[in-house]
Amino acid sequence: MEQQNAAGTLYIVATPIGNSRDMSERGREILETVDIIAAEDTRRSVVLLNKLGIRNDLSANHKFNEHGKARWFLAQLLEGKSIAVITDAGTPCISDPGNELIKTAVENGVRVVGVPGACAAVTALSISGFDLSTFFFYGFFPRENADRRRVLDMMRKGDTATYAFYESPKRIMGAVEFLEDAGADVRLCLCNDMTKLHEMTFRGTPAEVKAQLLAKGNYEKGEYAMIVEVQETYRLREVEHISSPEALLVDCMVRGDCTAKDAIKLLLKDENNTYSKNELYAASLNLKNRFG
Repeated sequence: MEQQNAAGTLYIVATPIGNSRDMSERGREILETVDIIAAEDTRRSVVLLNKLGIRNDLSANHKFNEHGKARWFLAQLLEGKSIAVITDAGTPCISDPGNELIKTAVENGVRVVGVPGACAAVTALSISGFDLSTFFFYGFFPRENADRRRVLDMMRKGDTATYAFYESPKRIMGAVEFLEDAGADVRLCLCNDMTKLHEMTFRGTPAEVKAQLLAKGNYEKGEYAMIVEVQETYRLREVEHISSPEALLVDCMVRGDCTAKDAIKLLLKDENNTYSKNELYAASLNLKNRFG
């Protein structure tokens, strides 16, 4: 439980992801009344604040200075000042700076209050039409193909079907082409420039979305949220084996009074068997090597 002391309050304020009219009234009021606004990029934040008619003190809080700056912000909070954290667009700390300051505030008993609003990942998920009973937010899609392959393997083995990523306009085609070249059986919902005048959504298989991007022409503009739904038949299920293949073979040989070769045939016909043909043959060789 946060301490009740004379410290100020740290507000985590969501800002619009494109359309300034999406700024909540509560968020606007807080930005007007706090003592300091901690902004990811003060130059970009000034543009939004000017549109909202807000004049207030801005202080930079970006990924290059957040570790050292957190102590300074904490000192201001402990003096009783209130601070609002904002990012360039959307909800702070979602693939953006802010966590270090929040962690420091919490550790020192400062009250932290969330002021909800726009979030690109959640907005894209909400219009995807995919299974959202559970979903996994990853952040930015990896740049290197080796890392992309690891992520794709993670998605195939995961307990959820739907994954949310961010991607830059310069790398979006590479991400889509990777999924196409990998033969990934997935559906995409690709959201570009959400809430802005020329927002677009691309839907379909990786090949279909690639064609849509090429048809658009100037797809290397505006940020993307990429929602991926892994199709059921493409997901990898890790099987939990009840007993070793060697134990199954021996049991089947004893019960059926048969050879290892015949036992393998019987087990492959058994719907309760969870081992492959190769695994059973390897177990047979293992038994032969051990017992002759």
